[in-house]
Amino acid sequence: MIPARFAATRFPYKLIQKIAGKSIITHTYENTLKTNLFDSVIVVTDSEVIFSEIENAGGEVYLSKLPHESGTDRIEEIARNIDADIILNVQGDEPFVNQVALKNLLDAFNDNEVQVASLMKPFVDIEKAQNPNIVKVVVDKNNDSIFFSRSPIPFYRDKAIDSIYNEHIGVYAFRKHALLKFVELEEGKLEAAEKIECLRFLENGIKLRMVITHENMIKIDVPEDLEKAIEYYNSLHNL
Repeated sequence: MIPARFAATRFPYKLIQKIAGKSIITHTYENTLKTNLFDSVIVVTDSEVIFSEIENAGGEVYLSKLPHESGTDRIEEIARNIDADIILNVQGDEPFVNQVALKNLLDAFNDNEVQVASLMKPFVDIEKAQNPNIVKVVVDKNNDSIFFSRSPIPFYRDKAIDSIYNEHIGVYAFRKHALLKFVELEEGKLEAAEKIECLRFLENGIKLRMVITHENMIKIDVPEDLEKAIEYYNSLHNL
């Protein structure tokens, strides 16, 4: 499922911005569909404009009836009436999702203890860890999440240790009951402070299994990211 909010705070109307003449949300929908991993791919939006974009692309799309603070809240409204074991939340601003990363994410559920899983990518450019628009995650020895933050974590007091940071990629997977539980939980102080929705799970004792990916999945948060996405698209298609 792909939650798609029209009026994003840092980059309003970003999902209808164009890459090679096609909207970001349409790229995200079509690339998710092309993975051939899912019984269905559904966009859930608050916008008639985005609804029309996906409908014109021949996709399945629903208008959410209620206001929602997070993408997870938005997809839960529709997911509760869908017969499914595992539900993925692919953010609408991730137009370069790919089959390898999503397959590895689904494979995490071969472990029956995993209730929620997500993706992370080791930073190649360590300086990017300072960017508060990029969420960082630290994990334990089982790759279960310890904390998510917009601050660079961990802090390396010992400068002799090589810095290793992991970027959180905004793709989640849930067992259905875990998704339904999410909306019953109240927003905690950490989620309110960081504006990172998956902290709601951690504040309630639910870890996320983090799956490492090295695939290039460009998230579009600000206008500068769109420029990078266009350059990346052009490089893939020799334009």
